[in-house]
Amino acid sequence: MTQNVQVSDSYWLQTAPGGAPRPALAEDLDVDVAVIGAGVAGLSAAWELTRAGRSVAVLEAGRVAAGVTGYTSAKLTVLHTLVYDRLRRTRGPEGARLYARSQSEAIEHAAGIVAELGIDCDWETRDAYTYVRDPGRVDELRAEAAAAEEAGLPASFVTETGLPFPVAGAVKVTGQAQFHPVKYLLALAADLEARGGRIFEGTTVQGLDEGEPCRVRTEAGATVTARDVVVATHYPIFDRALLFARLSPRRELVVAGTVEADRDVDGMYITPEENTRSVRTAPLADAGRRLLVVTGEHFTPGTGDTRERFETLAAWADEHFPGVERTHAWATQDIDPTDTVPMVGPLHPGAHHTYVATGFGGWGLSGGMMAGRLLTAQITGEECAWSGLYDPRRLRTAVREAPALLKTQAEVARHFVGDRLRPTPPVEALPPGEGAVVR
Repeated sequence: MTQNVQVSDSYWLQTAPGGAPRPALAEDLDVDVAVIGAGVAGLSAAWELTRAGRSVAVLEAGRVAAGVTGYTSAKLTVLHTLVYDRLRRTRGPEGARLYARSQSEAIEHAAGIVAELGIDCDWETRDAYTYVRDPGRVDELRAEAAAAEEAGLPASFVTETGLPFPVAGAVKVTGQAQFHPVKYLLALAADLEARGGRIFEGTTVQGLDEGEPCRVRTEAGATVTARDVVVATHYPIFDRALLFARLSPRRELVVAGTVEADRDVDGMYITPEENTRSVRTAPLADAGRRLLVVTGEHFTPGTGDTRERFETLAAWADEHFPGVERTHAWATQDIDPTDTVPMVGPLHPGAHHTYVATGFGGWGLSGGMMAGRLLTAQITGEECAWSGLYDPRRLRTAVREAPALLKTQAEVARHFVGDRLRPTPPVEALPPGEGAVVR
């Protein structure tokens, strides 16, 4: 991968099947459930609800799967870097087990959908690894492996991986998956519509009246009347529980390029070191080559030099995978909760028919699939063992992890003041591919 990185669209969006945009909602509509957002969480919920016999309308401001989901690294795994030892300490062994079970069942369910619908989405079974190169962090990895195994996962501590460099240690979880997320979601959307669900693209939602029934108002003036409403817009567009105080946005960069198939790393890898590095490959039409996908350089949006970060990530890929022919570079964005676990459930303490899915912390694929099933259970009145774990109304864990919350809000306050005092460049001074906050 050479330097002078040129940002492109994501590989997943560039290689997904095309098609004409779906029409925007132009007139009032009555349904059982309105789902706002057509990413993995929204479409998973809509598909599950349609299967459960509910009439569903999905309202998407852009195109299906073309938002955050279209820019993911597309790893489908329960190994979320270092999470199980922390969960064991903050929510007890049962909380860690519920987290592991909910994520595992979501992935197994997705594999069943792929088989049932015959979805051609490059589904591959792979082992997942969280690794470190610093010997001083080995004990941390051993504790994570033990906690993950105690939570019921096929986890172990290893020192050998398929990476082209040595590691000090790694947590390995077998039987995980990687796939083409946009192909998967487009197939899900098509099946949803075949079963009577409706999807409206280019439809921006501006208002929500909670009642019995609820009413969702669009920018164009149409109203959707629904018994239940799901807000699945990555960051909640309606924040009546002040969730913003417990959510922190994070940007990560991706560079990708082709490599000979015999250089496949044979797994999915991530490390918390080096400002995060994530590595996986994907199949290509040329069976002799694969796409190498390298992710990292996480940062708070609006801070630092993004182009310089792209160059740093590309240089790391060059060093460890020499000769890779770069084809794509893009950026993704994640939302981290201050208390580790995503927020999926009632929108606020007084909500009876409005729900939210947010705060997936970089693991929105398994998390979004889990959210679709959890929200469907809550809307249809079924019991779900992990409803309490993901409940956005939880306060005890938010208080317990208050330092993270305070740190997040201190950063918000710093930008709120600092960004208004700092001089801003004129629009005409911005080079192609760059952006800035201007007045």
